[in-house]
Amino acid sequence: MKKKSLQQIQDYYETLGYKGDKLRKVLDKDKEYQKIIKERKQKLTKHFKITKKEKKKYVLSTDEDFEILAKCKQLEKLKLTKDDKSLVEFLKTQLEDDWRKPLLKKLNNLLRKYKK
Repeated sequence: MKKKSLQQIQDYYETLGYKGDKLRKVLDKDKEYQKIIKERKQKLTKHFKITKKEKKKYVLSTDEDFEILAKCKQLEKLKLTKDDKSLVEFLKTQLEDDWRKPLLKKLNNLLRKYKK
């Protein structure tokens, strides 16, 4: 039997009428879907050399998330300007589960800076 893709599984549930939060919940309970997700995460973690600490800190739910973190790590190894270092750190916060707090902090700092 041919292994289904994540998209095929999701499409199946969507044809049954699931969408939004209900779709997410039914996919969370689907063992085949979760197995594929786990295998994919392991492969990407190994490929992009993601540490346990990073796996815990960042959501990393898509291939792009892994790629973004890998590129940020690559940039951190270079001699960056202060502004570029700050940008890379900020970009990494967007991979966190609660990415809104760092975003609000950055916005508040900018508002304070220009209200003077």
